[in-house]
Amino acid sequence: MATAATAATTITSSQILHHTAAFTSEILTQSELRHHVLSTIRSKLLPSDQLALKPLNLAADTLENAISTTNATVQTSSLRLAQKLLLSYPESTFSCFLLSLIYSLSNQSIKSSLSLLQVFYLDPSLARSELAPTLFENLFLIHFLPVLQQFNEQRSKILSSFSTNQDADDYSICDVSVVIPCSKLFSKMSGDQASGLKEMERNYEKILDENCRGFVKYFQKVLENGDDGNRVISPPALVLNLKQIETEKVEEFDQYQEDIKTKELGLKNGRQYGLKEKMESISEDNSANSCSSDSEPDMEEKNKENALLEHREGQGLLITQQEQNQPIFGDSSSRSPDHLMADNGNPPGNGKHTPPKDFVCPITSHLFDDPVTLETGQTYERKAIQEWLDRGNSTCPITRQNLHSTQLPKTNYVLKRLIASWQEKNPGLVPNQSENLQNLVESEPMVNKPIAPSTSPNSVISQATMDRTINELRQAITNLCMSEILKESETAVLQIERFWQEMHIEPDILTMLSKPPVINGFVEILFNSFDLQVLKATFFLLCELGSRDEAVIQTLTRVDSDVERIVALFKEGLQEAVVLIYLLRPSTTGLMEMDVLESLLAVIKERNDDLLKMCVKPRTASVLLLGQILRINEENFASLVVSSKVFESIVSSLEAEWAVERIAAVGILRRCMQEDGKCRNFIADKANLIPVLESFMGASDEERFEIVYFFFELVKLNRRTFNEKILNIIKEEGAFSTMHTLLVYLQTAIHNQCPIIAGLLLQLDLLVEPRKMSIYREEAIDTLISCLRNSEFPNAQIAAAETIVSLQGRFTGSGNPLTRPILLKRAGLEKSYRNLMRLEKIRNNPGDSEDKSGEEKAADAWERRMAFVLASHEFGLLFEALAEGIKSRSAELSSVCFVAATWLVYMLSVMPDTGIRGAARVCLLKRFISIFKSAKDIEDRTLSLLAIKSFIQDPEGLRDLTSYMKDILKGLRELKKSSPLAFEIIKVLSEGQEASADMWNHKELVQIDSSENGEVLSIVSFKDKIFSGHSDGTIKVWTGKGSILHLVQEIREHSKAVTSLYILQSGERLYSGSLDKTTRVWSIGNEEIHCVQVHEMKDQVQNLVVANSISCFIPQGAGVKIHSWNGQSKLLNQSKYIKCLSLVHGRLYCGCHDNSIQEIDLASGTLSTIQSGSRKLLGKSHPIHALQVHNGLIYSASTALDGIAVKIWNATNYNMVGSLATTSEVRSMTISSELIYLGCKGGIVEVWDQKKQTRLEILQTGTNTKVLCMTLDANEEVLVIGTSDGRIQAWGLS
Repeated sequence: MATAATAATTITSSQILHHTAAFTSEILTQSELRHHVLSTIRSKLLPSDQLALKPLNLAADTLENAISTTNATVQTSSLRLAQKLLLSYPESTFSCFLLSLIYSLSNQSIKSSLSLLQVFYLDPSLARSELAPTLFENLFLIHFLPVLQQFNEQRSKILSSFSTNQDADDYSICDVSVVIPCSKLFSKMSGDQASGLKEMERNYEKILDENCRGFVKYFQKVLENGDDGNRVISPPALVLNLKQIETEKVEEFDQYQEDIKTKELGLKNGRQYGLKEKMESISEDNSANSCSSDSEPDMEEKNKENALLEHREGQGLLITQQEQNQPIFGDSSSRSPDHLMADNGNPPGNGKHTPPKDFVCPITSHLFDDPVTLETGQTYERKAIQEWLDRGNSTCPITRQNLHSTQLPKTNYVLKRLIASWQEKNPGLVPNQSENLQNLVESEPMVNKPIAPSTSPNSVISQATMDRTINELRQAITNLCMSEILKESETAVLQIERFWQEMHIEPDILTMLSKPPVINGFVEILFNSFDLQVLKATFFLLCELGSRDEAVIQTLTRVDSDVERIVALFKEGLQEAVVLIYLLRPSTTGLMEMDVLESLLAVIKERNDDLLKMCVKPRTASVLLLGQILRINEENFASLVVSSKVFESIVSSLEAEWAVERIAAVGILRRCMQEDGKCRNFIADKANLIPVLESFMGASDEERFEIVYFFFELVKLNRRTFNEKILNIIKEEGAFSTMHTLLVYLQTAIHNQCPIIAGLLLQLDLLVEPRKMSIYREEAIDTLISCLRNSEFPNAQIAAAETIVSLQGRFTGSGNPLTRPILLKRAGLEKSYRNLMRLEKIRNNPGDSEDKSGEEKAADAWERRMAFVLASHEFGLLFEALAEGIKSRSAELSSVCFVAATWLVYMLSVMPDTGIRGAARVCLLKRFISIFKSAKDIEDRTLSLLAIKSFIQDPEGLRDLTSYMKDILKGLRELKKSSPLAFEIIKVLSEGQEASADMWNHKELVQIDSSENGEVLSIVSFKDKIFSGHSDGTIKVWTGKGSILHLVQEIREHSKAVTSLYILQSGERLYSGSLDKTTRVWSIGNEEIHCVQVHEMKDQVQNLVVANSISCFIPQGAGVKIHSWNGQSKLLNQSKYIKCLSLVHGRLYCGCHDNSIQEIDLASGTLSTIQSGSRKLLGKSHPIHALQVHNGLIYSASTALDGIAVKIWNATNYNMVGSLATTSEVRSMTISSELIYLGCKGGIVEVWDQKKQTRLEILQTGTNTKVLCMTLDANEEVLVIGTSDGRIQAWGLS
């Protein structure tokens, strides 16, 4: 054996990629070359590969589409489709070549190179001679120089005896282009020379093939290692002669055989356990013993078997087409067919006889279980040869011939039948084999055992009839097993089926029909017959036999292809096949792989009365198999059962005679209700629950829980009265006490099942008014609390919490608890409740108002009873468990416990207090406050407020909450606009003067000096922005995020002071009035503002308010001007000098210099006086500096003439309804939902309680100035003011 020189033959990954990429690039760019190569590959396909040709051609067409398209998306999609298609079929030269092109287009160069190299491995001769000769020369040939040298030397020896007068050029061997040896000298040579040269060239081809395969593996390892890999990969040793090839393959095969035997004999660490140290050798020829002992019946049977062996067509070929009349088992050269079958003539009872060699797998040395005959004519055990191929081999283990397809053929049924027949005649001679063979039923030969005589009174006639019938049955069985004419076999099936229907089946007859040869005969009918009646009869017989004899099932499941055929016929519409599938007892995984769900649904939905009367009804078998499928959670098939309306048919199975069918139906319907609760009403309306109750006592624990779970889900209807009706049926019907049975079951059930059982038991107990003591109730609630507290079983914790929530008793049409939406509705967030009702399509019909009222009363009564017993149990013990659940790290458990706790605490507020409310407050108040502070969801915060409100109904609860006031005030203010509940709690907390002061503390946030722009004359807010107008005509834009004002824009387009800023909320427009006699309109939707329109007002704008189509402003003189945006204007109230304005709902309110207040109806022009003016005292006027209209009240601010600077008027009847007793001179004012802010002369801001009209706080600006303007942010939490000395200052609620 030669070793390649490392210096000359080592190669790098990049070099391999360079050569392979060059080849694939050339193929991809030259369409004619590509089509030629693909055509060449197709022409070389063997008949065994033709089955895969269609998908391969489809993949090639898809690849062409990807090459030709210019759309990258289409190309990617086409490549992915072609790749997926190729990878789903067995590896071949064609598929590997296409994959190399696909990977190249996908820029996966290494995968492309690996696939292309695999072409050289699968068919080296084709690859180097016709597909890629250039690539072979560039990549492989340099490594094969020693092979070429040896070939040239051998060739020279052969040619040395050739005539010396021939021109040397005719047989020059100096050229290395001998990849494909030429034969141009053959015609000039002698016979021996030509023969020797041909033999040498054939050997050379084989050696090249083997070296190609070796170097393909080497190149692939180099590619996988990469240029940067740590491993040093050496080239393989070159193969220089055929003997090396044979030696390596024999060693490999021998090692493989040893592995197989070691595995089957139970070897461990080279030693045997439970077996003899050395097995007895198996005799290869037993013909000597058989010749003298064969009886005529034996010889006749043997002749039939010989005839079968010579049969060359059908499912299994025992004789190859190349060697006629030669057996393919063992050493075919020395044994004739007659001699071969002599092995089958061994008389029974001779312990020295061994199985014929042809019945034994050459790999495992065991009798065939599932024999397959390869294209080489050799037969192997399917599992053994499949493992051989899975190891990467592509040759026949015995002949060493290359296999053109590694896809195994169907089972050789002819051989299998012969083996079964031999086993019957030689009981006890079967060697220790695989587990399947050990399970074979040993019995007497079927054709020799007499049938017991009839005991009928008419014994002579009936016995003769019986004998004749038995003889006919035997003949039918013989035809089924031995006949090669399909029609005869089909007739035999019908005869056997008729015999079965008409006669009483004796055990001997059952044994006769259950033998493997007969069962295999039935299976061959399934593979070959197209007669529907015959197929139905076959399934009927197999089901009857399989239900009586386990050996029949073992025979059927021994060969995978048999099961696949049964499944295929079921999918094609043969409903009887489902019974046999059920009897085969497939695993859930196996059942999923069969993909029979739609066929099962079709059988269940279709009521077919024309089917044969079988041991199990096809519909029953389908229900049982469907239940088995739905028990797994990997894929959700319940939706298909619901959408196809099959569940409506399954309801009738609740009344089935077979208890296991009833329980399977219970499981299916329960999963359907969980998948789509809308089917719950139909099931509740149609289901007969009494048979289900009767199934409970005899069921296993798992089946019992399935029944309880079904009932628990069934009583989640959206009609309370219907729920209670079903609960009464469960409680009262049936042959035993349901509640007592559930109590006993609850005490022994596993942890994860307890919450469901306890929930159902508790509902049954509360169908009547709760008694003072109930063992059922106490046990159920104790179980729920125990599960809720046991963190070792998190699933049980969540189930317990969800059960408590569902006990509230209201459900959507889909069966989901309405506990949370109902609580949100009670907390004032009715929008969430209405949205849910709309999604669930639950609408109140006007005609059902009386019924709805009755349902609501029933629901309220149930909720009160349930909440009372849960809250009262052990004086509030449940609240402790819920508090622990809310603290859980599991978000799911915490959320469900929060809803349950909120519901029960709310119910405490509507029930008489028995002291439980205090216990609940001790356990849960901190938890609810923590959720209120930390939750981001407004619904969670609102629910926590609902519980908190229940606590503050008691003086102790209000006192406890006051200590947390600082923690919740900010959240209450944020929620007060969206939640009426927050507003109510704020009112409750602000009842006391001390509490009120604590609630409205303000903290200075920022103070900014803008004195370079003069006075701050106006200030407004919109969303998160603050706008200020200055006396030098500047407008500044500030962002109000956080606690600091950031200047984002400063713009000066007015030439004089900006006296007024006004925001029209609907249009996101800012209006600015100025002393330069213009009003500008600004767009404020973006980060920066920009002017979009300028209106000439023809007079100075002292103060400005705006409606959609008009603006009202105070001019330099008397009156107020109404300016239309089209340019028209008119002057109103000309007798008054106006100081301030307020515009609300088309009514303009004017505060005048003479201290009067007037209202102008802009639609009619009507003027009304709210407060009359006063004369000047000592020549000094007292104007109305600020005017605000809020919630139907008019607030006016002026100088404190009589100790009252702010007066409050009713906007409807103009009556004075209140005042603020401040002595400060108020220059500006703004009002929130609870507070009144007064900006005063002297640099102070007074904060007043709007409801109590009491002063809460005084804010100091720090300078002796005037507060000219004020505004609040959108949340009413930040107050911003502007002063006469050019300062902007902000305070926030602390």
